[in-house]
Amino acid sequence: MHIQLNLIPKLNNNVSVCLLAHKKTNWSSFGLNSEEIEYINRKIKADEKMIVVNQFKRLVIVQLMEEFDSKKNYHDKLEGLRNAGHKLCSIVNTHKYDSIQLQSVDELTNELLAITEGCALSNYQFLKYKSEKKEKNSLKTIELVSKKLSKKEIEWLGITTDAVYKAKDLVNEPQSYLDAVTFADEMKSMGKKAGLKVEVLNKKQIESLKMGGLLAVNKGSQTPPTFTILEWKPKKAKNKQPLVLVGKGVVYDTGGLSLKPTPNSMDTMKCDMAGGAAVASAMYAIAKAQLPYYVVALVPATDNRPGENAYTPGDVIKMYDGQTVEVLNTDAEGRMLLADALSYAQKYKPELVLDFATLTGAAAAAIGPYGIVCMGTANEKQKAALKESGNSVYERLVEFPFWDEYAKLIKSDLADMKNIGGPIAGAITAGKFLEKYTDYPWMHFDIAGPAYLSTLDSYRGKNASGVAVRLLFDFIKNQSK
Repeated sequence: MHIQLNLIPKLNNNVSVCLLAHKKTNWSSFGLNSEEIEYINRKIKADEKMIVVNQFKRLVIVQLMEEFDSKKNYHDKLEGLRNAGHKLCSIVNTHKYDSIQLQSVDELTNELLAITEGCALSNYQFLKYKSEKKEKNSLKTIELVSKKLSKKEIEWLGITTDAVYKAKDLVNEPQSYLDAVTFADEMKSMGKKAGLKVEVLNKKQIESLKMGGLLAVNKGSQTPPTFTILEWKPKKAKNKQPLVLVGKGVVYDTGGLSLKPTPNSMDTMKCDMAGGAAVASAMYAIAKAQLPYYVVALVPATDNRPGENAYTPGDVIKMYDGQTVEVLNTDAEGRMLLADALSYAQKYKPELVLDFATLTGAAAAAIGPYGIVCMGTANEKQKAALKESGNSVYERLVEFPFWDEYAKLIKSDLADMKNIGGPIAGAITAGKFLEKYTDYPWMHFDIAGPAYLSTLDSYRGKNASGVAVRLLFDFIKNQSK
């Protein structure tokens, strides 16, 4: 699925159009006759906010801005417009039109971009395994009519939409296709298209590095693990020390010997690599946009199965950095992979490290799919910038406490630490486990809640949401200014 975003100088009376307008707009200036204007005014009196006029050769869709102008929070207003974009996309596809033009009567550029983004993201479909393609969306082109928007803004919106699509594709793929090796191949392909440097470490290389956490989880699998390194280092980068992104790449998680129940648990575990998909797709976006910022992404990948010589509760694992971990639950596997990657990140002497993972049910239970749980040791300025980006793209961040007392819950009698902390504060103790492998400013993002959706959620869709791609692009874009 691809959407072509264009910036054009004026409306075409033969192409469907959506107008961001107000109740007192002069409708006749947009090619509407007296009967159509009377119809619009009747709908306004009936308190309808999105009004569709079918001229048969095209649709004229009026989105009244009064619906959003009363919102106190500007980020809520833009999110409302993204949701309106979702509704707009549905209308266009229902009527089988292949293009739509959008214009803000008042030249409100951010608002115009928001409804466009909602429409573009809503048009995503994953039909690879459908025999019949009758359900394919008709919408192919979105054109924006504006005197104020720049071509770069349209280009960047197109890039981020494409990157979110790529992340969704990866997460929606079943494990029967996307094993650890194929995942690495997909990232190499993305890197080639975007101009990224990509290196994939194979099992022998991972063994030579003694990445004990990744290798332990992989012991139950017949497919070898991979460790993918994506690098974007432009000549005029604003930073000398890189920003490092780490993404969990568990392509399928049975829980290992600590087997998950199938209903509402294991049946969606192809999504357990959503963190890896997010950071790889974000790297694709920043390279395509040529952002002047030095960024590295690390994605350790494997499946977690109970077969072969699977690691067991009670095992003690020696990690990449030499620390030892007592495994009490093989379903707490994501932190084992991430720990090795976080230790490996130290070699870059990073300015900041951000890791993304569908890590704990505790995070999902705490705030549901409405935001991202985060915690870590980044400074307040870095945290504020991340939270602002979260608000801007409406992937809001909820920072959990990170008190030292939580570290006591992962103390082990047998090893340096254990891999679970008990029945309380599961999201935080997982974060405290990861902290043991960092010596730099760092933030952990638990995306277990919003990464994979059981019901349709506006422009985020159903199943894979592509969460964190837009957050990362916005953050890095702002940092590179």
